[in-house]
Amino acid sequence: MDLFRTDLALERRDLYKKAHNIETEVDGIETEEEKVDESISISRVKVKNDQGEQAIGKPQGNYITIDIKNLKIASQEEIQKASEMVTKELKALIEKHAAKQDSILVVGLGNIYVTPDALGPKVINEIDITRHLLEYMPDVLDKDTREVSAVSPGVLGTTGIETLEILKGIVDNIHPKLVIVIDALASRSIERISSSIQLADTGIVPGAGVANARKELTVATLGVPVIAMGIPTVVDAATIAADSLTLLIQKAQENAQSNDYLNKLQEEDKYAMIKEVLTPEEYNFIVTPKEIDSLIEKMKDVVARGINFAVN
Repeated sequence: MDLFRTDLALERRDLYKKAHNIETEVDGIETEEEKVDESISISRVKVKNDQGEQAIGKPQGNYITIDIKNLKIASQEEIQKASEMVTKELKALIEKHAAKQDSILVVGLGNIYVTPDALGPKVINEIDITRHLLEYMPDVLDKDTREVSAVSPGVLGTTGIETLEILKGIVDNIHPKLVIVIDALASRSIERISSSIQLADTGIVPGAGVANARKELTVATLGVPVIAMGIPTVVDAATIAADSLTLLIQKAQENAQSNDYLNKLQEEDKYAMIKEVLTPEEYNFIVTPKEIDSLIEKMKDVVARGINFAVN
């Protein structure tokens, strides 16, 4: 399962297909593609049964990936359009698991002091919370306002407490009907860094994409449905090396199309080969782009706006 150094179900499905030379769809998986416009596309992956679950290593459920091109130079209008897509897809998931006025707890995972891991806490600061207002100032809100609360529990290294332990205590005390968890993810594609949003109604295993898995946050552990929202902010060094080698091969093939060695190398799993070289020497670093500060700020706006409109 080391093939899947990614949190994205869509990438896992593509990697599985490539590894097993599958031309059609993976058994137990359904995939739907939608192109919204030139900048935004949506992929929906549904894991239908045990066979699909075993193939890509993801629990049965729905996984939606929203891809946003050119986020580095996205205007406020484009950011707003992306947030509207998040609202649409998130609202559809919420409606499957909660009634219109059921209370929701929004959780921002991650470390506010580590920029690639700060997405969750930053989103929490932008969420429109209503639980305290409904309790102490109900007259200032519409009678059909949903109860929304939010928390950023920090990370094990600074709290000494597993995230599951913190959230279990909160859930048992305030009794939300649904939990929405935001977290930074790992990807196997440089292009997806801070440019893709995955929504899933199966919960989340924090840190799984960077081989630092914590206890899962799911309906089985928390007792309520969990919708996970994640954005890739890091890749490992083997991914960058493999992508760079692919570009090098493509460039060389343009001038040497009959070179059998290059053609063969293009077809092989370069990621596995490079990782095998880097890992023993502890050179397979986790890497994030130099523009991560501005990218996180933009994605924070997309996610927070999407959640605020979806839950109200």
